[in-house]
Amino acid sequence: MAYENILTESNNGIATITVNRPTKLNALNKQTIQELHDAFEALAADAQIRAIILTGSGEKAFVAGADIAEFASFSVQEGAQLAAQGQELLFDFVQNLRTPVIAAVNGFALGGGLELAMSCHFRVASDNAKMGLPEVSLGVIPGYGGTQRLPQLVGKGRAMEMIMTAGMVSAEDAKNYGLVNHVVPQAELLDFCNGIAQKILRNSPTAISQAIKAVNANFEDGVNGYQTEIKSFGKCFGTEDFKEGTTAFLEKRKPEFKGN
Repeated sequence: MAYENILTESNNGIATITVNRPTKLNALNKQTIQELHDAFEALAADAQIRAIILTGSGEKAFVAGADIAEFASFSVQEGAQLAAQGQELLFDFVQNLRTPVIAAVNGFALGGGLELAMSCHFRVASDNAKMGLPEVSLGVIPGYGGTQRLPQLVGKGRAMEMIMTAGMVSAEDAKNYGLVNHVVPQAELLDFCNGIAQKILRNSPTAISQAIKAVNANFEDGVNGYQTEIKSFGKCFGTEDFKEGTTAFLEKRKPEFKGN
């Protein structure tokens, strides 16, 4: 599929999606959100793809926010609809994707850009990255899940401070806060993320998808995460991957998982 605002490539089971609007610092507009959804959906349906890396083009920005010009004149109803549609189409979609998604944060991740990174399953940052939710400086609040995911990752107090000051944090501070898992030199970022993805590829795709579901359940209102874990654990026993994994262990060989 041809895209205007993103690039996709795949190699040996690992796909990379690059937001490619360098003149706009890779800012998210409606078209880019739709293209990202379409790309994630297509990759999730491809059994050959076992991990996805999301990054931004160039050396300045991962995604430097939303395209403000698109919604500056919106009404109350239009603003609420914008947030609802965006969360469903992209941010919640990525969070609940059964294929692991790693955010390779290669520069500014602000507003919707940080919200997109937070919707990924985990994050790795380049040492020049800056992260923040500056929406209150525009008279609005984060609308793509930022007020929910940021406290889950860094705690309520730090999230309140970041949101209310509209300030940015460095990559090292983000690591110390638990917002990113690793910080590496920018030139090494994609190779580092590919290294993590290679480790993921050694393991059972079906088990990983159930693990994502179980972990996410802990953060859903009205859902008992422990019960979700029990059900997901049980489902693993009906998979070919479970038979292969246990057989390989008993035979003292490396498993060859097929994802079924």
